[in-house]
Amino acid sequence: MSMGSLEIGSRLDACLAAAVAADPTLSDVAKVIAACATAAIEVSTVIGRGALAGDLAAQGAQNSDGDVQKFLDVLAHERFTEALRGAPVSEVASEESEGVMLLNPGAPLAVAIDPLDGSSNIGVNMAVGSIFGIWPTASTPENPLGSFTGPGTLQRAAGFVTYGPATSLVLTLGHGTQTYTLDRAEGAFRLTHPRMEVVAAAKEYAINASNARHWDTPVKAYIEDCLRGAEGPLDKDFNMRWLGSLVSDAQRVLLRGGVFLYPGDNRKGYAQGRLRLLYEAAPIAFLMEQAGAGAIDGERRILDICASAIHERVPLIFGSADEVACVAKYYGGRNPAAGRSPLFGQRGLMRG
Repeated sequence: MSMGSLEIGSRLDACLAAAVAADPTLSDVAKVIAACATAAIEVSTVIGRGALAGDLAAQGAQNSDGDVQKFLDVLAHERFTEALRGAPVSEVASEESEGVMLLNPGAPLAVAIDPLDGSSNIGVNMAVGSIFGIWPTASTPENPLGSFTGPGTLQRAAGFVTYGPATSLVLTLGHGTQTYTLDRAEGAFRLTHPRMEVVAAAKEYAINASNARHWDTPVKAYIEDCLRGAEGPLDKDFNMRWLGSLVSDAQRVLLRGGVFLYPGDNRKGYAQGRLRLLYEAAPIAFLMEQAGAGAIDGERRILDICASAIHERVPLIFGSADEVACVAKYYGGRNPAAGRSPLFGQRGLMRG
């Protein structure tokens, strides 16, 4: 069912009920989404109190990836886990847990989740978020990771929450991408963007430019050509944005277009980038594709990649379809030395 026919301002529970009425197989998926929404509202309330809620950036133990957990990382993990215990979820793969957590054996769905994305922003009052993907349960005693080792196309639904000036839930059930905004007075999410459509081309890119010296040649060449602006082979002037929070950059791309890049690079441990396939790249890719955008690792479609471990990393490039296709050309060697030939000046041998 397309959510595009629903009225702006409709509550999330009403939208989920309409989706289930149109497709009864979504009944359990809707319950899981409702549980995630409940947890997100609780987390939003804590974040909204800021320092009044204590030192949300206080450091604790290390998580599965070796990062030092902040107090809010742990709180978000606990709130989402508790909410999912009451939903038809058999198991959870969380950034904050080394292994798969078993919740309700025999339940039909599994959840991959980053309970708190962008935790480096906690202490400075900038946006953070939560990301989740909902998968069919497929684990067996012989293959305990079976629920999480298929391609991203198996996801039944995906979403992310941005805790910013407003708290937004961006969601897909496989029939378009919608955005819901938290009505704080009622404690409920309401539909504000029934059909997200990412423009095919735009003039913004997001990348952590401090790592430029470590980039591989395709990324370095693409960004150099962006910096050349209208005088270079891409024929337009670009703006750069980088928020240090995947959900914030993803929401901007959904609303304004552009391209986001977190590539692999030459630093030790960064050959596959920093982002995790299961609970960051795959859900974001699902949401982007359902909004008409693209998501690749440079050469492969993200949703075609199968994870071999729950914390596996992957380079991630997503955004406006034309911009993602342009980046792919650099990886494919189809923009060789663009803008670098002294014979042709800065405009290079070819355009875009």
